[in-house]
Amino acid sequence: MLRILRSMVLGTLLGAAVAAGGATSQAAAQGTDGYHRLALYITEAEMDKMNSVLDVAANVSRHYSAIGEEVEIQIVAYNAGLHMLRADTSPVRKRLENFMLSMVNVSFQACGNTLDSMTRNEGVKPELIEGTEIVQTGVAHLLALDEEGWTLVRP
Repeated sequence: MLRILRSMVLGTLLGAAVAAGGATSQAAAQGTDGYHRLALYITEAEMDKMNSVLDVAANVSRHYSAIGEEVEIQIVAYNAGLHMLRADTSPVRKRLENFMLSMVNVSFQACGNTLDSMTRNEGVKPELIEGTEIVQTGVAHLLALDEEGWTLVRP
């Protein structure tokens, strides 16, 4: 829990620095191999939140590209945030599909547990936007990324 709290605080600082256009700390987001790793996550079905996640991913990606460094970004959706990745309910579907084509360093993960719950509640398995990967448990996936040295941010 302390690691997640630390990551949330660090993520807030990283997000503020990116939003302000400032440079981020090398130690905050760069792995020992010189490769930056950022995990963003969404839990709400609000279009503004979804766009915020995509904006942060785009800004961070452009920032590191401009200074000649690489960054890998994962966007993990769980709970109501899974609607971002659903083919039938995503309010940002068109932007997301274009994003997937232009930002090859960004990947999208859907929580399998949330998908199972939606399937039970709706009687049919929701279709995900093409290119979305499924992880068994969204929060456990984030925990594993944190333990591997990824920076976690909830925009």
